[in-house]
Amino acid sequence: VQLQASGGGSVQPGGSLRLSCAASGFSLEGNVIGWFRQAPGKEREGVACVAKSDLYIRYDGSVKGRFTGSRDSAKNVVYLQMDSLKPEDTAVYYCATSCNQDYVTSWGQGTLVTVSS
Repeated sequence: VQLQASGGGSVQPGGSLRLSCAASGFSLEGNVIGWFRQAPGKEREGVACVAKSDLYIRYDGSVKGRFTGSRDSAKNVVYLQMDSLKPEDTAVYYCATSCNQDYVTSWGQGTLVTVSS
């Protein structure tokens, strides 16, 4: 299943963005959702892992306290609220139905987040 991330854009340092992860014809309910990002010239890395029940969300240390994952089951969307953005957060962000990118067989287009003054 290929999920589509959207909501990226250009913001200044300290700004906020909310990314959305959606899939048509596929329910995100009951699925682990992983958020990943790939900065220019760098490997893709995990950012957050939204567990099935939302009772546990794991964040990479670099974003902990600034990024918040959540889901809206009624809209079949998973969100990644990104606050206090830093230039090093600049990357293309992706979502997938796994928190381990080794198990992701197909990636969506991703959404570009640019943090710059």
